[in-house]
Amino acid sequence: MMQKTAHNTPGVFITFEGGEGVGKSTHILLLALRLEAAGVEVLRLREPGGTRIGEAIRQILLDPTNGEMDDVSELLLYEAARAQLVAQIIEPALARGVTVLCDRFTDSTLAYQGVARGLGLEPVERANYLGSKGLVPRRTIILTHDPREALERATEEGADRLEAEGLAFHTRVLEGFTRIAERDPERVRLVQSREHRAETAEAIFAELADLFPEAAGRDFAITQELIDQVRETHD
Repeated sequence: MMQKTAHNTPGVFITFEGGEGVGKSTHILLLALRLEAAGVEVLRLREPGGTRIGEAIRQILLDPTNGEMDDVSELLLYEAARAQLVAQIIEPALARGVTVLCDRFTDSTLAYQGVARGLGLEPVERANYLGSKGLVPRRTIILTHDPREALERATEEGADRLEAEGLAFHTRVLEGFTRIAERDPERVRLVQSREHRAETAEAIFAELADLFPEAAGRDFAITQELIDQVRETHD
């Protein structure tokens, strides 16, 4: 299968992956603020979602009343939302030279549906190729944390359909992400989600600094005040 890697676009495509409650959205915003301070144009997206069609699909996928959903139906819904996001938003942004930071992409599908659901990596990779239109991120950050603690954090105010799958399922998800990182260490970087978010943010940027020399050469203070402001935007 021929891939259209993000290396071939003026913009930079970065994806964030990991289980529930590991802090992806917080660290995407912290990275966006760092890059924007250096003059980089940034677009933040999430999967599934980011388009009118994708957000409608997201509601179906995460609705806890849809417990009877078949695993293959689930897979194809994710791919449908992804295809719309790539065609409508991501590819045009990358063509304009925008840096795109996406909360989940194809690696989540491999970990959740391929490994945790047991559909297998090869079939899901074929589906991913269709859904992503062959687009591969320039680099991927996988945030890791103890599944039990992360799941408790994610479900403090209730659980969506996937969060409600339980600890055994989410442990398999983490195993899936670990396998993905082992298969593609040049693109995929594992970062431990630490108690001190500033430390995690610096560890993330260390894995991306070579892609953004304009930001690497600038001081950017990740203060507790900034972290609190970022967290408030997600409450």
